Amino acid sequence: MNDSQEYLDKKAYYEKTITLYGRNVAIEILQDQNIEIHKIHLADSNKHDTTINAIIALAEKRNLAITYHDKKALSRISKNAKQDQGVAIDIISSTYKNASEISRLNSYKLIALDGIHNPQNLGMIIRSCAAGNVDGIILPKKSTAKISPLVMKASAGTLFKIPIYFCNSLDEIFPNFNETKIYSLSSHAKNSIYDVKKSKKSIFVLGNESEGVSKEVYNLCNDSISIPMQRGVESLNVAVTASLIAFMQ
Repeated sequence: MNDSQEYLDKKAYYEKTITLYGRNVAIEILQDQNIEIHKIHLADSNKHDTTINAIIALAEKRNLAITYHDKKALSRISKNAKQDQGVAIDIISSTYKNASEISRLNSYKLIALDGIHNPQNLGMIIRSCAAGNVDGIILPKKSTAKISPLVMKASAGTLFKIPIYFCNSLDEIFPNFNETKIYSLSSHAKNSIYDVKKSKKSIFVLGNESEGVSKEVYNLCNDSISIPMQRGVESLNVAVTASLIAFMQ
């Protein structure tokens, strides 16, 4: 293997790394043999209580090394000093993929998220997509909630059951989808979700909880669709909208 290929393979491997934090989250992950774990990080100041001892025991059972850090170093890894409880864990997720991999798919129905900030909404969206007729979620790294323990909890065990395609931003990748029908969800759209004709490749964009789809992304969509409302109701929670899209045939 040449140096450039080795570099690309390493980059692809580490791109799939998701760092989560918290003692109960670490225990839950360590108990799931289907989740590949890259590293376990503990603060060297942790008192060896029941949960820390359980983490150490589970790591030993799976022959996983533990790296110890001072509190500051641990917080740099977890990126959440207030809630990491002195524990962080690196996961290699086979379902966390670069959005460039979408081009290899012959057909797909995807949900793309534009500025979804609430981690509970993100978790519920993941759960609905995993349960419904969706082939994956496009999750930008900019201006969108990150994969976190709150997302994991809200997804209720479905976080690693559906492909999540990451990118820097939607307006960066959408110009590459020439043969894809891209719909933005908008309460002002003339056409509704019931007017959508099934296509080989489609992406449905859900916008920010309060402002909707951003102008930059909206301008890159082929069409805009709405969910018909009754009794004067103006809008639905974005996770509920995702559920309706997920179960469209």
